[in-house]
Amino acid sequence: MTSDLRASAGPARRVGEALPPQERDAGERMDAEELRACQLDRLRATLRHAYEHVEFYRRKFDEAGVRPEDCRTLGDLAQFPFTTKADLRSQYPFGMFAVPTSEVRRIHASSGTTGRPTVVGYTERDIATWSDVVARSIRAAGGRPGHKVHVSYGYGLFTGGLGAHYGAERLGCTVIPASGGMTARQVRIIQDFEPEIIMITPSYMLTLLDEFERQGVDPRSTSLRAGIFGAEPWTEEMRREIEERFDIHAVDIYGLSEVMGPGVASECVETKDGLHVWEDHFYPEIVDPVTGATMRDGEQGEIVFTSLTKEAMPVIRYRTRDLTRLLPGTARSFRRMEKVTGRCDDMIILRGVNVFPSQIEEIVLRVPGVAPHFQLHLTRRNRLDHMTVRVEARPGTGEEARKAAADLITRQVRDGIGIGVEVAVVDPGTLERSVGKIRRVVDRRETAS
Repeated sequence: MTSDLRASAGPARRVGEALPPQERDAGERMDAEELRACQLDRLRATLRHAYEHVEFYRRKFDEAGVRPEDCRTLGDLAQFPFTTKADLRSQYPFGMFAVPTSEVRRIHASSGTTGRPTVVGYTERDIATWSDVVARSIRAAGGRPGHKVHVSYGYGLFTGGLGAHYGAERLGCTVIPASGGMTARQVRIIQDFEPEIIMITPSYMLTLLDEFERQGVDPRSTSLRAGIFGAEPWTEEMRREIEERFDIHAVDIYGLSEVMGPGVASECVETKDGLHVWEDHFYPEIVDPVTGATMRDGEQGEIVFTSLTKEAMPVIRYRTRDLTRLLPGTARSFRRMEKVTGRCDDMIILRGVNVFPSQIEEIVLRVPGVAPHFQLHLTRRNRLDHMTVRVEARPGTGEEARKAAADLITRQVRDGIGIGVEVAVVDPGTLERSVGKIRRVVDRRETAS
């Protein structure tokens, strides 16, 4: 029996079809009044839990002159202090836990490449909640029980692989735990095992695309019908490229280990117009990234999350550094967060101009002859900041075409962003690949002479 869903008989097995409201879980079926009441009840309980069981939060609340009972409305949350990544690192390893370690069933941690890792813990109920929100995300992306899900997120301390794995199993899917790496083997597994869905970082999906083409396999001929992409910002141009070259739906999923992992928010396949925040578990705010002042829905700023149902490690007003907007719901009643446009700490200030890697990506994806693999190298020359855009050529691109591509990127960056850059078009496979988050910026300005 073929797994090509376009030939499948049962409508419940189609990827890309909207989920009928009656098939959504109880949380998704709440009306606005029910949701706000649920959020306030859970928020007040979370504040009490954090204050009573985490010394860090008790001290922070006392210093700010607030107590859990001061939260009488959702708007009162703005009186409470923020939590930052530096705060989590200062409590390494288990200082943020609100339960004894004997009650913790899972520990994850960040890579710690820029300092101490941030450590997060989960009780048995936390793992069940996490599985539920990831299952909801896969269902919103068109996944249904019985589908095969190829998980190419990294396993281990990174939350991506196991978060996707447990969520797919909770939905009733068959999981193929491929993890990252061994790219040629992954192409073979996709051909042989015929998954309908892949969960993967967008940059690694493009690496798989290169490998399909290197092996002479048409990516559009596979069984894949939907890709759920997360762990790094990606643009609409990248979505169009992936959808066209793979003939799949490309859907965004959002999460971060400090709040839960993947499954904090997800796009719905029928609209693909922003990520619906699962607001019955995570309360979002938008704040000014400089002043911290709360902003209205529709205004762009930094998204901040407060967990509503976590036991082992509740987080209060966690500053994500991700820039986005909150918008009304469409396919779901929950509010949407717009695709993340960049991070406060990823913004490059180059000779007085604010630059985000996503702006360069949009330009690179429009230029013929180059692949979507690029890095921004920052140095200083004659005491001035200098940026070199290193981008890979597509296989078979000759020297003249490479020079034309470099010239076009240079002009479009100058005209569209307002900065002068150097562009180097390098051989395919030259730039470092990552099975997780790609390193877009290499900043050597401090060490440059």
